[in-house]
Amino acid sequence: MADAPDPANNLPAGYVPPQVWEWAPGNGGQFANINRPVSGATHEKELPVGRHPIQLYSLGTPNGQKVTILLEELLAAGHAGAEYDAWKINIGEGDQFGSGFVAINPNSKIPAMVDHSISPALPIFESGAMMIHLAEKFGAFLPTDTAKRAQTLSWLMWQMGSAPFLGGGFGHFFAYAPIKIQYAIDRYAMEAKRQLHVLDTHLATHRYMVGDEYTIADMAIFPWYGAVVRGETYAGADVFLNAQEYPNLLRWAAEIADREPVRRGRLVNRGTGPEDQRVPERHDSGDIDVVLARMRAAQPA
Repeated sequence: MADAPDPANNLPAGYVPPQVWEWAPGNGGQFANINRPVSGATHEKELPVGRHPIQLYSLGTPNGQKVTILLEELLAAGHAGAEYDAWKINIGEGDQFGSGFVAINPNSKIPAMVDHSISPALPIFESGAMMIHLAEKFGAFLPTDTAKRAQTLSWLMWQMGSAPFLGGGFGHFFAYAPIKIQYAIDRYAMEAKRQLHVLDTHLATHRYMVGDEYTIADMAIFPWYGAVVRGETYAGADVFLNAQEYPNLLRWAAEIADREPVRRGRLVNRGTGPEDQRVPERHDSGDIDVVLARMRAAQPA
C-alpha cells in the first residue's frame, strides 16, 4: 500500500481537508464578496420593467453577450417583436441577490429574462434556455430540419457544459486566483486546449458550427472561445494557449466578430473596458448607435 501524501507538500503547506468543510467568509480571491455556499435573496430590491416585450437583466460577460447578440441578430433580421430593455445587473455589488432577481432566477446568475409578450409573463433563466426560447419564438437561427436542429442543440449544450472548465477552471486560476498554482493552471490549460482543438477540427470542414448555416450555436460559442483566441478575455491567454495553433477557429471567430449585430450585442451591459465603449443599459437602438459612432470616430483614418 502506497504511503499517504505528505501534508507538508500541500498548498498551503500542512493543509489537510477537514472531515466536514466549513465556509470561511472572505475565501475565494477576487470574487470572495459575492460567493457563498447558500442560495436566496440577501436584500429586498424589485427589478425595473421597461416598455419592450423582452426584459433582460444581465451583465456583458460571455454568458450575457450570448443573449444580447441573439436579440440584436433578431432585430437585424426584421423581428420587431425582439425589441428589448437590457438592465445591468452588477454582480460585483450583489445585484443578483436582490429579491426581484432571485424571483426570476433562484440560481442568482446572470442573465435572466422575462418575456412580457406572453400572459402571464414568462421568466426564463440560463442563457441556453433563453436562446432556445427566442429562436423558437421568432423561427430564426434554430433550424427546423431534424438533423440540423439536433446538431445545433448539441453544440449549444457542448458550450454550456464545456465553458465552466474554460472560465471557472482555466480563467479563474490563470487570471483571478489570489496565487498562481501550477497544478491547477496546467490541469485546466490542458482541458482548454483540448476544447479549442475540438472546435478547430470541426471548423476545418464547416463554415459555421452547423455547416453553412449561422445558428444560436455560433452565437453561444463565440463570446467564450472566439474571445479567448482573439486575445479579448484573460490577458495573455491567447499567447499562453498558443491560439495560432487553431487557424480554423480563428477564421470562424473573425467572421463572427465582424457581424454588425455581434458588435452591437457585445456592447450591451458592459462592466469592463473604456467607459466610452460601454452601453450600461439598452432601451432602444440609439443607445448602441451612439457608442458605436463614438468608437468609429476614434479609429484612425
